[in-house]
Amino acid sequence: MPYYQTWEEFARAAEKLYLTDPMKVRVVLKYRHCDGNLCIKVTDNAVCLQYKTDQAQDVKKIEKLHGKLMRLMVSKETHSGAMETD
Repeated sequence: MPYYQTWEEFARAAEKLYLTDPMKVRVVLKYRHCDGNLCIKVTDNAVCLQYKTDQAQDVKKIEKLHGKLMRLMVSKETHSGAMETD
């Protein structure tokens, strides 16, 4: 399970993975205080995407992506074009 090096690649891949099968995808956030690392993992049990950072500016990006995915999960609309409009 390699980590993505750039945020843009990870965010794009995570959105694509979610839109392929929303019922199987789950998102995990993990913070390790001793290392100061925040890790986000998006998986559907077949594909696992991971991104790790220790930069404070990336926390806002992770929070924004996490919020997008949560809004999609609770919406009753079709998921086909929802991510492109934001």
